[in-house]
Amino acid sequence: MKRLRWLAPEDPPEAFPPLHEALEEPAGLLAGGGDLSPERLCAAYDRGIFPWFAPGQPILWWSPDPREVLFPAEFHRSRSLAKRLRSGVFTVTRDQAFDAVVEACSKRPDRDTWITPEMKVAYRALHQVGRASSIETWNAAGELVGGLYGVRTGAVFSGESMFSRVADASKAALARLVDDCPAQGIRLIDCQMPTAHLRSLGSRPLARAQFAAHLRAPARAP
Repeated sequence: MKRLRWLAPEDPPEAFPPLHEALEEPAGLLAGGGDLSPERLCAAYDRGIFPWFAPGQPILWWSPDPREVLFPAEFHRSRSLAKRLRSGVFTVTRDQAFDAVVEACSKRPDRDTWITPEMKVAYRALHQVGRASSIETWNAAGELVGGLYGVRTGAVFSGESMFSRVADASKAALARLVDDCPAQGIRLIDCQMPTAHLRSLGSRPLARAQFAAHLRAPARAP
């Protein structure tokens, strides 16, 4: 029987169990405890592991099998979205308002947040060392109306959360991420867990072993 491995804050950042030791129930739960230092977070993402826990819970580390992913070439850009993007109603930028995007993602009215104050601090630290990035969607008045943020590991961008205050604003951010992938050498967008919304945009499951292989592949920009 598999048992959950508990990490101590003083354990080395890379002291995660092998991915195959993740539990079947709850599916993908690999370890608990540790800390949210940039070193441990980088070690986690490098191995295909991410933190996800509710307020009041201990830190929990996950590596689901299969993994929900989006290959850039398979992104479903609907005609209505393409038309909206061509209209110029949005301006989309990168890394211009990282903290504001994380804050907006933490206050989505449609779901309970897992982006606790300690998680905000942790991802801000990753942003400062160049591992975390945001994409922002602005309206004509210069107001932030959508966006997403995530963590880069070689040829993989792991999307953590997205938000939208007006129709298609988060999709516009995702479209910018997809469009930037070839130049940045990103070959895979990690969506982590499946949702109907992500499936409608072209995501699909990928075996954990295959996902781990993508993490080991170097980024190659043309």
